[in-house]
Amino acid sequence: MRTQDTDKLIEIDKAHIWHPFTQMSLWNSPDHEPLILVAGKGAWLEDSLGGKYLDGNSSIWTNIHGHNHPVINQAVRDQLERIAHTSFLGFTNPAAIRLAEKLVAKVGESPLTKVFFSDNGSTAMEVAIKMAIQYFSQNGRPEKVRFITFENAYHGDTLGASSLGGISIFHDRFKSHHFPVIRIQSVEGLAEVDPAQIAGLVIEPMIQGAAGMRVWPLGMLSALRRWCDANDVFLIFDEVMTAFGRTGEFFAFQHENVFPDFLAIAKGLTGGYLPLAATLTTDRVFEGFIGTYEELRTFFYGHSYTGNSLGCAAALANFRIFETEQTLELLQPKIEYLGRRLELIRQLPNVREIRRCGFIAGIEIQRRDGGRFKWQDQTGAKICLVARRHGLLTRPIGDVVVLMLPLCVTLEEIDLAVGAIEGAIASLAE
Repeated sequence: MRTQDTDKLIEIDKAHIWHPFTQMSLWNSPDHEPLILVAGKGAWLEDSLGGKYLDGNSSIWTNIHGHNHPVINQAVRDQLERIAHTSFLGFTNPAAIRLAEKLVAKVGESPLTKVFFSDNGSTAMEVAIKMAIQYFSQNGRPEKVRFITFENAYHGDTLGASSLGGISIFHDRFKSHHFPVIRIQSVEGLAEVDPAQIAGLVIEPMIQGAAGMRVWPLGMLSALRRWCDANDVFLIFDEVMTAFGRTGEFFAFQHENVFPDFLAIAKGLTGGYLPLAATLTTDRVFEGFIGTYEELRTFFYGHSYTGNSLGCAAALANFRIFETEQTLELLQPKIEYLGRRLELIRQLPNVREIRRCGFIAGIEIQRRDGGRFKWQDQTGAKICLVARRHGLLTRPIGDVVVLMLPLCVTLEEIDLAVGAIEGAIASLAE
């Protein structure tokens, strides 16, 4: 049953809000009824009309332990009773200090000992880019200003992070303002690269997200580490999507026990509660910025909400849940079950390929004759819309239906999610 309040909210939204990654003429059309999400519990979301849906993409890949988790709720309340935010420029706070200590401990026996806080994945990558350039410029290698990235990469939407990206629909329009990068398709492409001007090599370890969940081969990170070491190039891991258990390990790089020189994390850092990001780096990088003020070796970069106390408190609670609820240990049988469940739909004529890394999955669809759908038809989006009627919320990447559930889901909820996608594919695809 429709309510007057819902109708009014939709009217105001269409009058004033510009939504991300959204063609607003379609959003504002009279026949489009936006879903207004008002509550959540565990892996479930509720809309303003009382409809309930499984959060099939973890609220854009952020939610880890479910919505309304009592431990994170209480941590945020406790912090709020003290203070919500103070400047991190020239000051510090207990929550940020404890979180930095926890992050360094979590990366284990690695050279990553320093933490720079920011707001989101794009800014975490901007930090790594700027630190790498400034480090070489003030430590005797000013020619090292370029970066190597991979085809179909995605590292954020701010201009510097966007320069690293290789997905035309997101990045090409801004090429005239991007700094130049060298894009390769595989490790073999490094043979053609002159490393003399290269400051950093950037990769989403184990799996590319916005490229359509494309999995890298095992051994690739080790090969990249060797090349970077041989050529004095910083290795930069973008774990904005892959960290916090998504691939089955806490960090994706732990699959090969290969450590980067910069590690960017965001999305799941606060358990999906508040905007917060961090860039971890090494003593070598840190010491390259030490000097007198007059030498201007300071890293002149930061954000108003750097080290935000509420976000850091939520992140600390997120870590506690991993430990007390044995999240990673309990996730392993769910990963195996998801794999078995997805195998049952692999043979559908409209399924081109299923790509999976740990608890991350992408189901690419095709026409029954094996051809591809026209991208203008937005078939992936239509399938996700039908899946909503089966109780699942997710978003596609083109014609790849993404399934990235909160780690707290049950086997029955995995069944519901895969079943909803299966039913949607069967009802819509040609």
